[in-house]
Amino acid sequence: MQVRRCPDRGRCGRAQRAPREPPHRRKRQGGQARRGVPAARPAPRAPAPPRLAMVEQGDAAPLLRWAEGPAVSVPQDPALQAGGWVRGGSGGGRVAAEAPRRREPEEPAPPEVLLQPGRLELGDVEEDQVVAVFVVTFDPRSGNMVEWCLPQDIDLEGVEFKSMASGSHKVQSDFIYFRKGPFFGLACFANMPVESELERGARMKSVGILSPSYTLLYRYMHFLENQVRHQLEMPGHYSHLAAFYEDKKGVLHAGPGRGGSLPPVYWLPSIHRYMYPEMKITHPAGCMSQFIKFFGEQILILWKFALLRKRILIFSPPPVGVVCYRVYCCCCLANVSLPGIGGTIPESKPFFYVNVADIESLEVEVSYVACTTEKIFEEKRELYDVYVDNQNVKTHHDHLQPLLKLNSADREKYRRLNEQRQMLLYSQEVEGDYSPCEEDLFVLFFLEQNNRIFQTLLEVSASQDKTLTAEHARGMGLDPQGDRSFLMDLLEAYGIDVMLVIDNPCCP
Repeated sequence: MQVRRCPDRGRCGRAQRAPREPPHRRKRQGGQARRGVPAARPAPRAPAPPRLAMVEQGDAAPLLRWAEGPAVSVPQDPALQAGGWVRGGSGGGRVAAEAPRRREPEEPAPPEVLLQPGRLELGDVEEDQVVAVFVVTFDPRSGNMVEWCLPQDIDLEGVEFKSMASGSHKVQSDFIYFRKGPFFGLACFANMPVESELERGARMKSVGILSPSYTLLYRYMHFLENQVRHQLEMPGHYSHLAAFYEDKKGVLHAGPGRGGSLPPVYWLPSIHRYMYPEMKITHPAGCMSQFIKFFGEQILILWKFALLRKRILIFSPPPVGVVCYRVYCCCCLANVSLPGIGGTIPESKPFFYVNVADIESLEVEVSYVACTTEKIFEEKRELYDVYVDNQNVKTHHDHLQPLLKLNSADREKYRRLNEQRQMLLYSQEVEGDYSPCEEDLFVLFFLEQNNRIFQTLLEVSASQDKTLTAEHARGMGLDPQGDRSFLMDLLEAYGIDVMLVIDNPCCP
């Protein structure tokens, strides 16, 4: 988008915007979400009460499920232990074993109610899809290596570094979210001191899984934590993991128009008012309050960069688990529920943990949010637009420098956010009303703020004169002067055709 200068700019400071093609036109990754067909219900049997579930916008993947999956019974047959593929260990081939027994089919459960903003409807929920389970170990001579995995033909190149972050030897335990091609991973790491010169006094392992959607990974956190401790104490015993994979493995179906069997990639969940107070910090969706408390007013700076779909890289030394949560929360700041918004701009993608092995893939990305423990990334400025070191948000781009300064409208938004939080906490304490919860309040606050901005911009662009004034900016909750640069970038990024007219404060 070009800016046409008003002839009287020296006196009035006016500028006009001419339309320009949006800079990014990318096809949404992942294609259409796979939907199942609701199971038929026997007529004479009365349906059981429906369960409430949360779904992502545009597909049937739930954001949160509170019931843990059925417990995995540990098989007694030791042959299951050899069902995987050992890389780099003794006897590194696959050993023939009797196929694990499948569970007997159970009576189908009642259909879940998928809650979407403003309506209820019946439908199927995404099935468990664990496409791989693996064990990564640190070998003092060879470094990180995949020790065991199922299935044996899955591509796990690079997972040995993603699931054991650089610097992990300094912590006793950690968990890591990451991306591997079209899949998302969750790995739990543990470090145990041992009296062994061969292992140099420490045994370090990670146990992890891959899935098409990160929104379902959190429910296996407890299992993975137990299993990595088990692997440290009893190395080489994989029967529990083999049984888990057999119980949870997903069958990936090729959708229409897609070659092969790559699953849909679920990026950003929709957030609405149906959340539960029991939500614990074992999944990124439960940590928005901690995220905002950590950054304070700086949250408004991150909000602007996220809405502009900038490449945001967060640096922090281990442990990296809480930093993965910050990646997710940063993406949630950019939620917009208005139709027709975001079709010409890349989605805000959570890449979670990245390391030097991801440099090549990051070079081609135009928008992402990620975290790293490797300080060398700070020197590679071509990979990011915004660099966050602890609570210090910075950018090397001159045109983005004005966005680093907080203005009066930013402080007012932060004051209102804290005020609403205090009112919510009082309501919960006095009335025992946990709907909505604190996480819900924070995410909805930014969702409504984003909707108000884009609703105003769309209305102005549809008007006859297409003039965006200082009064419009105030109505959107923005500072006409302090947010002028932000508005100009927003109009260009989303390809919205309006004429920006902001009076110069020096003019009477």
